[in-house]
Amino acid sequence: PQNATKKLTKDEEKLLRDFSKNVSTKSSAVFYGNAFVVSLIPLWLYWRVYEIDPLSQPIVFGAAVLVVTLAATYLISVAHKNVKFVLKHKIALKRQDAVSREINAQLADDKKLTRKEKDDRILWKKNGVSDFEATNYAIFYNNLLFVLFFVVVSFFVLPGINPIGNYVVSVAGSAGLLALLSTGSK
Repeated sequence: PQNATKKLTKDEEKLLRDFSKNVSTKSSAVFYGNAFVVSLIPLWLYWRVYEIDPLSQPIVFGAAVLVVTLAATYLISVAHKNVKFVLKHKIALKRQDAVSREINAQLADDKKLTRKEKDDRILWKKNGVSDFEATNYAIFYNNLLFVLFFVVVSFFVLPGINPIGNYVVSVAGSAGLLALLSTGSK
């Protein structure tokens, strides 16, 4: 009962934010920007490999590209966020000892800092390192899987159907499958 009315300190709120599933505005912008670029890659493949002329059916092709690209962008960015959340904790555990050694070596001569201040700096640095590595790995991993899923579906599963239908199904299906697989915890 007493703890229920107790307010969290700013440090506790920051720690909760660091380990929540919400991503920063910067990470979100990186995820959406990267997902948009990756979701445009199939458009180039259809133009160059399938030799689809976008001007032959500009309204149908344009609408399909717009809707599917925006949907794929959203789904890929969700996958980025999900994978980053899972990886951040794993990376933080693996980097803890190295970050602690580095920060303790840097602060060895500073006698003014208390143990709590040193621990706070170690935690801050560990969160920064794990956030950076998890963001980059999530982008690499998800982009690779999306392109792999897209190539398999487009060129091997649905090679004989209408190119616009192939585009819609292969891009949306690949992005949806990626988002679905990213919800796993391992």
